[in-house]
Amino acid sequence: MTTLITDIKQLINTREETRLLKGKELAELPLIENAFLLIEDGIIAEFGAMYELELKIPQLPKNIVDATGQLVMPCWCDSHTHIVFAGSRENEFVDKINGLSYAEIAARGGGILNSSAKLNAASEEQLFNESWQRLLEINKMGTGAVEIKSGYGLSVEGELKMLRVIKKLKERSGMIIKSTFLGAHTYPPAYKENHQGYINLIINEMLPVIAAEKLADYIDVFCETGFFSPSEMETICKAGASYGLKPKLHINQLNSIGGIESSIKLNAVSVDHLETMTDQDISDISSSGTIGTLLPTAAFFLRMAYQPARKLIDAGCAVALASDYNPGSSPSGNMNFVTALSCIQMKMLPEEAINAATVNGAFAMEVQNQAGSISIGKKANLIFTKPIPSLAYLPYSFGNNLVDKVMMNGAFI
Repeated sequence: MTTLITDIKQLINTREETRLLKGKELAELPLIENAFLLIEDGIIAEFGAMYELELKIPQLPKNIVDATGQLVMPCWCDSHTHIVFAGSRENEFVDKINGLSYAEIAARGGGILNSSAKLNAASEEQLFNESWQRLLEINKMGTGAVEIKSGYGLSVEGELKMLRVIKKLKERSGMIIKSTFLGAHTYPPAYKENHQGYINLIINEMLPVIAAEKLADYIDVFCETGFFSPSEMETICKAGASYGLKPKLHINQLNSIGGIESSIKLNAVSVDHLETMTDQDISDISSSGTIGTLLPTAAFFLRMAYQPARKLIDAGCAVALASDYNPGSSPSGNMNFVTALSCIQMKMLPEEAINAATVNGAFAMEVQNQAGSISIGKKANLIFTKPIPSLAYLPYSFGNNLVDKVMMNGAFI
């Protein structure tokens, strides 16, 4: 099927070639005023200014979409989520309002262990159905590519159940989905005093099955004080690498404990969170090929200091934005709010935020050849905004739903 979109007010993020954007490059957002876009069989086939239409497309197709007054841009690429979970944790949300600390909530059986108990009690079918609804929800808000982590199973059976659900989501959805094994999210109670025992369980019992069933694309570890040390992370990631799993890692959310240095040594695709950064940490990322993925809605929800986006960008780092959608610290997958919050609280320019949530988000999932920009040969996964005055209006008007329609693989959802 061929579809022609005409009279687009602005066609955003048009690129002949796609490369990872670092530092000042993040502020460069190419666009075409009064544009057209041609789609053939779900793939971007041509685009340009309306005055070029007759020259580039002498014979118009029957299916023409008028986008007068609208901005058209690539769908969001959300490269860090935990959307496969059972139930919710709003009771803990109220506990936090009432002054309980994370440690106090955890002592009551809250936090990750709460989600783990609910997940292990849920059937695979229930878990799939709940996760499917969340996937539909974020798709309607403009997300076209998403990474989904395990990490609430904390047992062989639980982790495999999560990853099998993610595999089913991949098979059923038209979205681009990447799967990450996060068995090293925390230590389950039975292994609280036996860290090596749980690491052995991950390496000897979980990873072989994950590899045999092709359940994951990446491996992740929560490297943090009280969780997994940099050396433990290295041991787990090297085991994952033997099965072809590249690292995408939780780093520096609360403390800087050497996780950045270890991650770069492991050739991590991305280091995610980065709320707590030293000048050396920033310098190390800048001189590496590793992407720093910022999760501002987690900082927002937890009332933490935001990630130092400006320092990272000004130092020449590659920065991506993601939602961290999860039941405990970021119960939302709304990438429109993520980009707005990045501008409002982290002083990113609108152009920087959009690039970080599209092009660089695609690189953080290694799907840059399929998504993240308006480029010939990429999937026609597109956001059509409502009529708005300018690009900057998207983060400026943060409380309004400015997404009019979403197109996936050339068809409106």
